[in-house]
Formats: sequence, C-alpha cells, structure tokens
Amino acid sequence: MIYTVTLNPSLDYLVRTDALRPGALCRTHDETLYPGGKGVNVSLVCAALGLPTRALGFIAGRTGAMFASLLAETGVEYDFCRLEQGMTRINVKVSAHEQTELNAAGPAIPAAAIKRLAATLDTLGEGDWLVLSGSLPADVPADTYARLLDRVRGRGVQTLVDTSGDALKNALPCAPDLIKPSLQVLDELVGGAPRTPAGIAACARELQRAGAQDILIPLGDGGAVLVPASGDALYLPAAPVEPVQPVGMNDSMAAGWLYAKAHHFSAPDALRFAAAAGTAAMLSAWLPDRHAVESALARTEQPRPCQ
Repeated sequence: MIYTVTLNPSLDYLVRTDALRPGALCRTHDETLYPGGKGVNVSLVCAALGLPTRALGFIAGRTGAMFASLLAETGVEYDFCRLEQGMTRINVKVSAHEQTELNAAGPAIPAAAIKRLAATLDTLGEGDWLVLSGSLPADVPADTYARLLDRVRGRGVQTLVDTSGDALKNALPCAPDLIKPSLQVLDELVGGAPRTPAGIAACARELQRAGAQDILIPLGDGGAVLVPASGDALYLPAAPVEPVQPVGMNDSMAAGWLYAKAHHFSAPDALRFAAAAGTAAMLSAWLPDRHAVESALARTEQPRPCQ
C-alpha cells in the first residue's frame, strides 16, 4: 500500500480565461473544482495506474467536508483527521496563456493532531511506501517529517520525501529512499547548482552524503536527472510537447516512480516511466490517467548518462 501524507490539502479551483487583467472584470469560460495537495495528487495518479493507495492528512470546516466528498468520488481511499478549528484551504489557479496561482494558508494544526496522524502510521509494515509531500504549514515544527520517518523506521517501510527547506534538511539523516527536490530546492540546499546534468548530479551527491538514497530531480519541463544511491547518474531530456497546464506534473512523476518501483523496473526504466507520467500531466486538463501515461511513454526516449 502507498500511504501519502498531505498536511495541508486543498480544494483546487481551476479557472480559464482569455486574459487576466488586474483591476478589471475578467470572465472565465471554464471552471473545475478538484481535491488537491501534493500527496493527494500522488494518490490520485497512483490509483489511476492501478496501485493501492490511501491518502492521509488533515481537513477542517465545510470546505474540508467538500474536499472529502470530492475525493470519495475519485475512489481513492483516505483517512483524514478532522480539525476542530479553521477550514481546508481553497487554492485558485487561473489559466490565461500562463498560469497564476493564489494559494491559501490553511488551518492551524495543533501538536495533538500531529500525534494522532503519527499514530496512524503504526500499521505500516514491510512493502508499504510512506510519501511525505508538500511544504510544512507555518505553525508545524520543521522536524515533523523527520519524526514521521522515525516512526516507521526499522519496519521495512520505504519512504519518499518531496519537500524543501529545513523540512527536507531534517529528513535527510533519516535516509529516505527517494527525495525529489526541484532545481530551486537543490540550489537552496547546496548553494547554487550548475545547470548541466553532470553538475546537477554532483550537487545531488552532497545530499546523499547527508543521508538521502535515490534522488530524482525534475527539470521543470518534463525532463529529469536521476541520481541512484548506487550506480551512475542518468539524464532524460524533456519530450517535445506543448504543455496544456503544469498542475500536478511533479506529483505525477512521483507516482510514476512508485509504479516503477512496485514493478521492479531498472533505474533507467524507472526514470523513463516517471518522466512519462510527468509529461502526461502537462498534457492533461487535470491529472493523467493510465492511458495518458502510456501514450506519453511511447514518445519518451531512453535515459542517457549524465555528462
């Protein structure tokens, strides 16, 4: 089972308009409302690929009830702790030739709620994956992900961490099986990563010396660099496609990686499948289904050594 943790999920309100003009009336011609948040996105794409998954995290207020209702319609299993105060955030994403996002703060999460979430991880065991995804809310301690990783340590649970800043720094000594830093996050952690595949891989090795195992670095355009814990680093350039929208690209890539690991793919094949899932997301109105990933895979080339 793949368990995803999203501390601050959202209702994602996607609207499309011909032009976004600040200070003026802008009429939309398409509106959709989805259950969102990075870990939730991973669960949704995993489920579309046929992987068993359960989404964990926190919801609050009437928007939390709506979030749960929309997620239930997708068929994804979930077990969200309900907070007594606040409301699940609504993130607004406006597409008008380029995408503008307005992301809300979300509810405060008390320490007691974090403890309740941590207790739900005690059922995880051999063969399960724990995915910790997204930035930490402002009131949550920076070592929260590290403490959740420690909670499952020694039980055969594999772990994927997709976050940034101190939350990622604190998680590295816990030896996560995969981290997925963006180029911006890699820059922040190592003081400026070169933009060549070989330079990116060399910087990622510094994070491995701090404890990380495999490292997958999305390049922002559908391409990626993979730095395995053992073996040579690999580079996959972006597929030549015209993106429809960027929502969920990196989360889909994480789901593709989980699918590849569940099916014991080699490192090159795992990178290729993960990148195809990310490309499929760019070409989808929302998150990709299995057919979209398979279609993208057909035009995804083989990885090459980093040079």
